[in-house]
Amino acid sequence: MQFELTEALMDDILFAMEDQMGEFLLDTVEGEVVCGVDGWDFAEVDLDEDDANGEPRYISLPDWESSNGFRLMEHFAAGLRNPIVREELTSALNLGKGVFRAFKDTLARYPEAEKLWFSFKENEMKKEIVRWYNGLREEWGLEKIGLEPEETHDLILEDFQIRPFLEEDIFPATELHRQCLDEFKNTLIGDGASFSLDALLRDCSSQDRPLCVSPQPAGNTPDLPFKDGLVAETKTGELAGYISVKKTERALYVQRLEVKAEFRGLGIGEALLSRLLESLDPEEIDQVLLDLPVGMESFSRVLHRESFKPYMTRYWLKLRDRE
Repeated sequence: MQFELTEALMDDILFAMEDQMGEFLLDTVEGEVVCGVDGWDFAEVDLDEDDANGEPRYISLPDWESSNGFRLMEHFAAGLRNPIVREELTSALNLGKGVFRAFKDTLARYPEAEKLWFSFKENEMKKEIVRWYNGLREEWGLEKIGLEPEETHDLILEDFQIRPFLEEDIFPATELHRQCLDEFKNTLIGDGASFSLDALLRDCSSQDRPLCVSPQPAGNTPDLPFKDGLVAETKTGELAGYISVKKTERALYVQRLEVKAEFRGLGIGEALLSRLLESLDPEEIDQVLLDLPVGMESFSRVLHRESFKPYMTRYWLKLRDRE
């Protein structure tokens, strides 16, 4: 009965697990999956046949039902770092009827998240296959095997190009910054406080010039701090995020690190920061400073991984909140 779990066999088992209509068994002698429908009749096979060691030749595959798939979708949606896609997927899963179609249609609108889902589902199902196989190996008196995890973010980042900031990137970056300012305002300031937001940003960015977001005369470009920076763009040329910096003597200040909402949670911000740090010469730059806005605390794990250390914690009070 002993057989080797090859990559090809694992793929065949995974395919069979996803087919909820078919009936499948594993032929341990041939090391292949056999199907009991569509022209193959299990009645033609002696299911009680033993292998050369007197053990069953045909065995069942790992159990996998639609309920397992639903729980997998729930787990994926709950762990998704992009809040927009996470909310839409959660809403789809709460429909009660047609959830699988709704989940699939939602992901189709976000190709990067869809790619993450396919990789996540495959990895999780392969883990289930390995658990099943290790149960058999335990019966055989053999050591368990492990499963090498795939680097899903590396797969996703293959869909993006990181390059130096160009003049034609100014206007899409301006629009992205405007969107990020609106998010920051709604998170920290609240409605009806645009002037307070502008004042707060000017005070918080003493080393930074405020980003001009007002309409520009024809032929002019905004006064933006993009002399030094990098851009992440999709294969179709859409700006997905950018990082811009300002150098003062031997210090470098990260002025902007912004990613479009639909592309967050894919590691783009981390990739931009890492690429920037790799390009710096320690003989020219001694220190790097970066402010982490409220609501982005989770990015601190990336900063710690890059050996950043906390420099200052700033607290803010809207006085009428004390009433």
